[in-house]
Amino acid sequence: MNPIRVFPEWRDRPLDQVLGACRELVENANFPTVKRWRAAGGKVVGHFQVYFPEEIVHAAGVLPFRVRGAPIEPLQSDSRFGSYLCSILKTSLELALSGRVQLDMFVTHPICDAARNLAGVWGRNFPYRCQILYLPQNATSPSAPAYLRGEYERLLHDVEAVAGHAISDDDLRASIAVFNENRALLRELYALKRRAPWQVAMDEAYVLVAIGGMLPREEHNELLRWVLPELERRTARKLDRIRVVFEGGFCEQPPLDLIRAIGRSCYVVDDDLLIGLRWILEDVAASGDPLADLAHAYLHASSYSPVQHDARKPKEEMLLERIRGAGATAAIVTAAKMCEPGLEEQVGYVRALDAAGIPYFVSEFEESMTSFDHLEIQLETFVENLMFD
Repeated sequence: MNPIRVFPEWRDRPLDQVLGACRELVENANFPTVKRWRAAGGKVVGHFQVYFPEEIVHAAGVLPFRVRGAPIEPLQSDSRFGSYLCSILKTSLELALSGRVQLDMFVTHPICDAARNLAGVWGRNFPYRCQILYLPQNATSPSAPAYLRGEYERLLHDVEAVAGHAISDDDLRASIAVFNENRALLRELYALKRRAPWQVAMDEAYVLVAIGGMLPREEHNELLRWVLPELERRTARKLDRIRVVFEGGFCEQPPLDLIRAIGRSCYVVDDDLLIGLRWILEDVAASGDPLADLAHAYLHASSYSPVQHDARKPKEEMLLERIRGAGATAAIVTAAKMCEPGLEEQVGYVRALDAAGIPYFVSEFEESMTSFDHLEIQLETFVENLMFD
């Protein structure tokens, strides 16, 4: 695939400095890696949360860029939206309006009413293609695989127009292989979080996942291949902390400082942060029709979130399974402010946790938060009550 490399800051440095470089990249709202990609002649397709088949864009030699908002003021985008909307919609558009990122195409999804309308708002402000990828609403329908394959083919033709050349099945299979390796490395990272959470802090694991949305996957794979053994080898002391699961980071992302603050109080052994990058739970087959293989993986080998409705994956039971599988004793159930799917699901999660007798801490967040003292004190009180009860 494309040999462009855009993140030299991590190379030939010790682990702590590599993690520091990853943090700086994730917190940089100017997205220098995307700018370097474009400066080298590359094209960029931006896609909104939660899940997107990035293999299709990658197969064209184009950079798939995860548009996940940023902790910035929506100075220009605020006038394009109503008042009572989640922050991520406004700051995502602000990234483009302010010139922080330049795209050649934008794709959103009907995960909620606001996100469904984002393509229309975006398209009124930019000349490039802006479209909606309609993932199946009824994942168990016999027609879902063929329908989703057709959606992927429609997307592929638009990506071909951006790239200026056709995408072959062999191109897709090669990309699937790259992303299969990426997902395997991320599964290894999360296995370490569950097995020995003192070896990798919550914020460290988060930035190692998040940079995947702004790098060529080959480069992300190279970094993870180097980092994971270093994390295993580092000297870290196991502390007396409770093990918890964090739920509520599927779309808008908490500020990195908030993630760091949570990690100071407890061991977060599993979460749904940036779940779209880890949506597919196993290797995608690459021997048959690659678009059909990707559709099958989405429908039958995937995680869960409040924005997908699948009767085979009741979200409350899936959360309980995540808690049990990670050996956690409590949950942090949170949601972004003004996030209708997240806040609605919070009610169901709380009822399921009550019924299962699992203690939980409920909160809200916003990507632009800058003060966490009150929330951190509440969380520390919750943790201490569990530890000394």
